[in-house]
Amino acid sequence: MSYKHTVLWNVDNLKEGESASPAIIEAGLCINRGEAVAFPTETVYGLGADAANDKAVDEIFAAKGRPGDNPLIVHIGKLEQWQDLASYVPDMAQKLATSFWPGPLTLVVPKKQTVSEKVTAGLSSVAVRMPDHAVARALINAAGVPVAAPSANRSGRPSPTKAEHVQYDLDGRIAGILNGGDAGYGLESTVVDCTGEKAVILRPGGITKEQIESVLGVNQVQQTSTIREEEAPKAPGMKYRHYAPSSPLVLVDDHMENYIEKERQAGKKVGVLAVEENKNTFQPLAHLFISLGSVENLEDIAAHLYHNLRIADQSDVDIILCETFLKRGIGTAIMNRLEKAASGS
Repeated sequence: MSYKHTVLWNVDNLKEGESASPAIIEAGLCINRGEAVAFPTETVYGLGADAANDKAVDEIFAAKGRPGDNPLIVHIGKLEQWQDLASYVPDMAQKLATSFWPGPLTLVVPKKQTVSEKVTAGLSSVAVRMPDHAVARALINAAGVPVAAPSANRSGRPSPTKAEHVQYDLDGRIAGILNGGDAGYGLESTVVDCTGEKAVILRPGGITKEQIESVLGVNQVQQTSTIREEEAPKAPGMKYRHYAPSSPLVLVDDHMENYIEKERQAGKKVGVLAVEENKNTFQPLAHLFISLGSVENLEDIAAHLYHNLRIADQSDVDIILCETFLKRGIGTAIMNRLEKAASGS
């Protein structure tokens, strides 16, 4: 569906527990009508539609240009809504929900037969989370239904952390955008598969492996982020190229100066994404330098990663070189997004 105008509702400063504003009520009515609405969460902006309405779910896939075998995460506003989606809740899922909900954690559990196969991509499981954002939960409660919501961007592009990012990608393709200010974590939620004997981290995010292990035990947690080509992904971000700028993105572990020189000698305009501590070294060599933030504050680097990728993407550089990070704590999630963005470059 195309729209002559995508409505932008400003809902900054909504406090937890406050009554939904007229804008949120209107956005909830749009979801009830089977339309797709973008909204802020504490991770990134999501593109939401009624998870029980197949035509509404189709609106999400059409707006994003998203592959149909890529499952969606269902967002709930109240804990009891979980029972409408899961055939049963494994003990490990209950422990994680108790520890981290509301928050940036998605739990994959066995689904009820009533859950749309368009949401689950035909799988026997469903991915569920409760966002830690007053606007998000107010919208879900105003809609009165669980809300299926991937990130609110064109498929494969860097995820949106600002309403303006959503507008740039999806204006005219969706009913409206709830502008609730900048997202917090800046990276999508951690996804944990709770359908087996052990918890399996399918996608790293704001809740780290170490935090999950502190609840379940070190021997009860595994991590994977890749699958075979013929497999259906259980969670978003596993199978396809994601988070990518248009220009090729190359990850550089060391000797950045040599890479810059090589690309410049090939006649290319070079953009560099690196930590603030390396600015004085790399900025004089590159056509464009973008500071990712201080290496001492990886949480801040994560929060602004997609915004910085979009800045690089909207420049005139031919290639983007980006520093890498240790895969520890939130660094694991940062590297997961960068590796997906560089895939196929």
